[in-house]
Amino acid sequence: MPDKRKTKKQKNALRRMVIALILIVILFLLLCFVTAGEDEVTHYGTSTIPMLELPKPVPGEQIIEHTGYTLSYNEEYEVASWVAYELTRDEVLGESGREDDFKSDPAVRTGSATLADYRNSGYDRGHLAPAADFKWSEEAMSDTFYLSNMTPQEGGFNRGIWADLESVVRTFAYDNGSVYVVTGPVLTDGPYKTIGSNDVAVPKRFYKVVLDYTEPDYKAIGFVLPNEKSDKKLQSYAMSVDEVEEITGLDFFPALPDDHEERLEGHYDVSLWSFNKFYANGEKPSADASYVTSSGPSAEDSLIESILDLFVVLKTAIFEYFNIEDLARSLGLL
Repeated sequence: MPDKRKTKKQKNALRRMVIALILIVILFLLLCFVTAGEDEVTHYGTSTIPMLELPKPVPGEQIIEHTGYTLSYNEEYEVASWVAYELTRDEVLGESGREDDFKSDPAVRTGSATLADYRNSGYDRGHLAPAADFKWSEEAMSDTFYLSNMTPQEGGFNRGIWADLESVVRTFAYDNGSVYVVTGPVLTDGPYKTIGSNDVAVPKRFYKVVLDYTEPDYKAIGFVLPNEKSDKKLQSYAMSVDEVEEITGLDFFPALPDDHEERLEGHYDVSLWSFNKFYANGEKPSADASYVTSSGPSAEDSLIESILDLFVVLKTAIFEYFNIEDLARSLGLL
């Protein structure tokens, strides 16, 4: 006669195994839903979309590539309509020194602005792609001093709120791992005062748009600032990318999938961004600074991200092994 206690233990063990298996399947399915598909995994400093930072080309303008950034040169106004680049956490921690080697840009077929145009003009040679974003390479740093990357800026603006915005964008890059930046003068509200024999336009306003296309939270934000000293908070100049497009006549981030472009460019939320100034390489803020050093994701967050990325690879392999990839995709599991 069978041992009833042994049979009961076997049944209980089997029941626990079945429950554990069900829980594992449920956990697996939940992770399938909450993790990205095999074509959607985005790591810090990378994107599955090539040249995501580039706006739609402006008819008649020359597109020029320099180390680390691309610009579109407007010959009529002798300034760039836009300068675009990706900025990563590693790059903002670069250590190359600034040398201020301003020079004309030989890549501009029609000739760029010259040093003589700015001499005694009363305006700063204001960077569009800031030198401090390119400390990761001596060559990249030097390339930011081409005058094609400069515009006439009021001193109080260039060394004040504009510099603050540039610093905050470095915080954006550090906090999110990578951001895409497009910046330039607004060239739709002329006529403009000009300087030098090349009639370099003095813009009335400048814009900057920033896209965070790293998981888990995609987001975008834009700014338009007058070319003048300001004590206002940067947040007061924030707007959606769509609004900046309306003001500038430019089309930003056209490489985005249509549904992402519509959602990201139509909305912004300043609470999703840290407006702290960025202090790299152990620099300390001055005693009267109102901002503090930013901190990026913790080691625990990075570990979790790595585990989730590994799970994406694992679930893809499992569905491929059972030859049910199409079914998994249709159910939103892959």
